[in-house]
Amino acid sequence: MDVVIDKPAGNAFDVLVVYHGTVMQDALVMQAAQDTLDAFRGLLDDPTVMLVSVAYPEQNLLIGDNIVQAEAGLLWVKQQAASALGLQIRHIFLGGHSQGGYLVTRLNTMHPTRGVIANAPGPIDLVHRCRLEEEGTIPTGEHCTRLRLAYGTTAVNPGAYTARSLGHFTQGYLSDILFVQGLEDARLTQMAVWPGFKQRVQACTNCSGVQVLELQGLGHTALFNSVQARDTFRAFLNARR
Repeated sequence: MDVVIDKPAGNAFDVLVVYHGTVMQDALVMQAAQDTLDAFRGLLDDPTVMLVSVAYPEQNLLIGDNIVQAEAGLLWVKQQAASALGLQIRHIFLGGHSQGGYLVTRLNTMHPTRGVIANAPGPIDLVHRCRLEEEGTIPTGEHCTRLRLAYGTTAVNPGAYTARSLGHFTQGYLSDILFVQGLEDARLTQMAVWPGFKQRVQACTNCSGVQVLELQGLGHTALFNSVQARDTFRAFLNARR
């Protein structure tokens, strides 16, 4: 499992483990991991936080299968990074954008950390998204094409699509989580299903704390383009350090 590390001076750190958004070719993954590390670094107000960006793969995988590599990156930080890098790790946080937000939300049902931040997480509802592609309403994408080849259409086998959707993972969050969503995100895909997802996570009775920040006038990268989002992000981390 490849990771990109930004280690400041010192030998004791809180660590933010981050996950990039969708890039369908693995040749582009390392650059996506670097760009995501840089974007999250820009949000931080404490230069002593170490960042680890996980370069998880996507090429030739069904969406969701890369939870294995995503988990491996987190477990390396939890179990091996301190000895491998010769430092002390105090607290571990997770951050993700888009599909990275999907992965950190799922990881929050698997392993406790100090807190999780998910910006524009998705895909929330693959039945909805892939049905739009089947109908020709939106362009065909690789994720839905692979799912259709594996399972048939959404009409034939909706359960297989639902099981891989983020909307299937709205219970059992082990750590506090902050969801950030720009309300000018893609209307037909993200925003059509976001209100229902928000309602379910806010109604969760077996989750650690759930916080939702919605931002008017901003789109898919809202977390990185808003002073309010930056300040909320910093407050979320700093309150748990």
